[in-house]
Amino acid sequence: MPQTITSATFPKAKNKLDTQGRKVIFASALGTMFEWYDFYLYGSMAAILAQHFFTAVNPTAGFIFALLAFAAGFAVRPFGALLFGRIGDRVGRKYTFLITILLMGLSTFLVGVLPSYEAIGIAAPIMLIVLRLLQGLAMGGEYGGAATYVAEYAPQHRRGFYTSWIQTTASVGLLLSLLVIMGIRSLVGEEAFVVWGWRIPFLISVLLLAISVWIRMNLKESPAFQHIKEEGTLSTSPITESFGRWANLRIALLALFGLTAGQGVVWYTGQFYALFFITQMLGLHATLAQTLMVISLLLATPLFIFFGWLSDQIGRKPIILTGCLLAALTYYPVFQGLAYFANPALVQAQRNAPVTVITDPASCSFQFNPVGSHTFTSSCDIVKSYMASHAVSYNNVKGSPGQVAQVRIGDHVIDGFEGGHLSRADFARHSQELRNELTQTMRQYGYPDGADPEQINKVMLVVLLTYLVGLVTAVYGPIAAMLVEMFPIRIRYTSMSLPYHIGNGWFGGFLPTLSFAMIAVTGNIYDGLWYPILICLVTVAIGAPFVRETRHNDINR
Repeated sequence: MPQTITSATFPKAKNKLDTQGRKVIFASALGTMFEWYDFYLYGSMAAILAQHFFTAVNPTAGFIFALLAFAAGFAVRPFGALLFGRIGDRVGRKYTFLITILLMGLSTFLVGVLPSYEAIGIAAPIMLIVLRLLQGLAMGGEYGGAATYVAEYAPQHRRGFYTSWIQTTASVGLLLSLLVIMGIRSLVGEEAFVVWGWRIPFLISVLLLAISVWIRMNLKESPAFQHIKEEGTLSTSPITESFGRWANLRIALLALFGLTAGQGVVWYTGQFYALFFITQMLGLHATLAQTLMVISLLLATPLFIFFGWLSDQIGRKPIILTGCLLAALTYYPVFQGLAYFANPALVQAQRNAPVTVITDPASCSFQFNPVGSHTFTSSCDIVKSYMASHAVSYNNVKGSPGQVAQVRIGDHVIDGFEGGHLSRADFARHSQELRNELTQTMRQYGYPDGADPEQINKVMLVVLLTYLVGLVTAVYGPIAAMLVEMFPIRIRYTSMSLPYHIGNGWFGGFLPTLSFAMIAVTGNIYDGLWYPILICLVTVAIGAPFVRETRHNDINR
């Protein structure tokens, strides 16, 4: 009969971390950080990549499609969790580490050499999305392995603290990507960076790949996994055992809806969506926005370790759910504060001269046409395309059937035009005339052309961005330890990876795309926040009564 694994089986892990354990934490964290760097390069340069790979559409649709390509990497993360989770539970943690880092590194390098849309047409965005899918598969197998690997080495009562080092890697990877982008942008100049310099951060990832592979080849297998392998108690079917039995499936569902869904939207709202918001909606220059985010990340990242340590003292659940609740309650005023301190002229203009679009809703389309096969020619689409591309917040008023769209700015009313019957030349001429009139009127009523550097309150922006990242650290710092502690060792890699990557990859990863599209449809620059607010409230409602605290669980069985 196989021996039952207890903490006594691993005496070195009871009270302190041995040299091998510290090496595991360092190597796992460093390698995972490099993978996050690779994965988030795309998100940090979505607007620039839209110019190279999605130029067949108008700027609004192009940016939405660029965000969808960004989200494609998240869409397949749960499938990577199943694929590599099974390998990790059947073959081992270390072997899986090597596969995921190779897949991630090579896919990232190839983005740097990928021809643009102008060079090879529609094949360019297709190939880019394929590479994003491969990156997503790799990331789907990476996180569960890193968290499991470190937790199985960590002392019984310090798992939150030690796994929190893994939790820092996502933000540090984002920080590294921003620093590299800013450095290269400064070195080659803005114009050259947009044309060709954006490729350099992807190309130098091959150096990080070489370092990561060398590090991981020198690691040993997890002692807990090695023990059950020697005892012959490995799961023969981790996926079926994890999700085909109600007892385990129930825990996975609670982990998803009561923990990781809320944690995922907080992560992406506090870092990526905040960056999109201040650049796309508020008009901050990308370099300044990235600099402010770098400062905020530097200030808040140590809180990952603090909340991981705190979760060892008071529990994981109260910290995670408090972070979700605070996010739901404060997102709206915080993002209004970002607008006020980043672009006060815009806020003042919206208050003094609100914009209203009066149109027949039946004539409005969702302006998303990635292959450029359709031109949006209705008066509603023409007007709303201008508003979205200029980040103008507006109210929608239902007009009479067949009415030509009108834009009311203060007391001024501008008529749109129907372009379906016009020739291409006439359509272009009328469009330019309408854009000129709208722009001139917007300026007349105080709407700025981007954020005025002299009016930007950088200190308050850093304070608010640091608060948003602080919420990220509260929900993310303890999550790895809690997920590891929820599942038995024989199916842990698979069981924890799937709810984590659905929560982060789907609920969180699609947030920038959904939020930006909601803004484009409704016209309100704050409407994109309702999605993360709702998900956070659902997580608190499910997690508070149904998810059990785990910090005293024995993970060696």
